[in-house]
Amino acid sequence: MREYSNLAADLEQQELEAADGVASPQVYGQLLAIYILQDDLPNAKFLWKRIPHAVKQAHSELNNIWKVGQGLWYKDFPAIYTGLAQEWPDYIKPVMLELGERTRQRALNLVAKAYSSISLDDVASFLGVPKTQVPDVVTPLGWTVDILTGMVIPKYSVVQQEEFTPSEEQLAKLTDFVAFLEN
Repeated sequence: MREYSNLAADLEQQELEAADGVASPQVYGQLLAIYILQDDLPNAKFLWKRIPHAVKQAHSELNNIWKVGQGLWYKDFPAIYTGLAQEWPDYIKPVMLELGERTRQRALNLVAKAYSSISLDDVASFLGVPKTQVPDVVTPLGWTVDILTGMVIPKYSVVQQEEFTPSEEQLAKLTDFVAFLEN
């Protein structure tokens, strides 16, 4: 993740130093994808608003990246996976593939933490896989799949803390801390 942080800093600098104030579509695309990968949705939204309309219209991959970001913003997993299924240009393909893996891993962790049982349809939706592939994905994790009832029983395991905290979580912690100090 650190290499993406360094790349994001370089891309931000390129955006600032761009001739006539407009960076290349590749810079915008990579930076937008990295913000989304880092779960920095507020910065992704501000970048989206900064990208000139003409650049957005001329480069459809920017719109596709933003659709994935909107799916994450609204926690619309089917929209996220539909967006990620696009064919991506080489300069953003690795970022989008990693985003897909991280999204799937977060969904698995969320389901394991929040549910004692969940329908097969819901798990398929959360993971962006067909119902027939759900057992292949969750059985290695020790989850039980009952095909007759259409239910999945997750096995909760202690989840390793991610190396970064989403910006919304950081804001919530800061808000709690300030509220504690004020009272």
